Amino acid sequence: MRTPRFRSATLALVPILVLCVACSDPDSGSTAAPTSTGAGATGSPSAADFDPASLAAVPEIEALVPDAVKDRGILRVGADTSYAPGEFLASDGHTPIGYDVDLSVALAHLMGLTGAETTTSDLPAIVPALGTKYDIGASSYTITPEREEQANLVSYVSVGSKYAVRAGNPTGFDPADPCGATLGVQNGTTQYDIVQRLAQDCLDQGKATLTIMPLDLQTDVSTKVIGGQYDATVADTTVLAYTIQQANGALEFVGDEFDPTPQGIAVAKDDEQLATAVQAGLQYLMDTGDLKAILSAYGAQDVALTTSEINPDVTE
Repeated sequence: MRTPRFRSATLALVPILVLCVACSDPDSGSTAAPTSTGAGATGSPSAADFDPASLAAVPEIEALVPDAVKDRGILRVGADTSYAPGEFLASDGHTPIGYDVDLSVALAHLMGLTGAETTTSDLPAIVPALGTKYDIGASSYTITPEREEQANLVSYVSVGSKYAVRAGNPTGFDPADPCGATLGVQNGTTQYDIVQRLAQDCLDQGKATLTIMPLDLQTDVSTKVIGGQYDATVADTTVLAYTIQQANGALEFVGDEFDPTPQGIAVAKDDEQLATAVQAGLQYLMDTGDLKAILSAYGAQDVALTTSEINPDVTE
């Protein structure tokens, strides 16, 4: 996968790991970011290049939107805002920004709504709240058969996974044989499932135990890798590429990317109408080039898909 470009505006807004390196240990009392809302926050890196709120309603898309969403006039979005560059918090510590936040704003305007409101949530709590608290979940959801049983997933990007270690890889972590290492991972992610399988493989082969250290925030995981408490972490390539840029050389990739998989916007399983509206909106953004315009401000334009599908076949 490409090496992302990161603009100075982005660096100024989100010194995620640069600040965290000097922070207290994530286990010593820090908490997840407070619940916040936003609708295309001013100062989002994309604002200088493409304003998603400038899009006009498309009648064919507007006609697909459920009446309950139309009457409310706002697209309610759930996101775990610890996953830059997809969704994270601006320098005020409260306002959600990122390409998924901007994408939600774009979808809302294509649907003829007044805007989108993104609320910070723990990742595992979003899908159960779809259709009640949230209309959609825009939180870098890797599409898996299991998730497709729980929600409608509408594809828009394809992202793989990759490992990262402290600069110089002082513990000699080997992605080809992680047994015996201590590996940090974010709860609720596809990578969490991957490392659980790896740990079982180590056990079945009679090798040293792979110790898994799950945390709720990927930023906390990466901080512990930089601090030497974990040997490595594994996450979306886009997320770690952004984190490495912010860490100013304190973190680096090791090994190759693996398992590129579509990611999707989540919609309640029983709301096929809204899923169809989201799919139509995403396809429109793909066809016009606006999806790449949104992603490009975060160095992620290369992960854009050209066809959006509802619950694509991701079985091997």
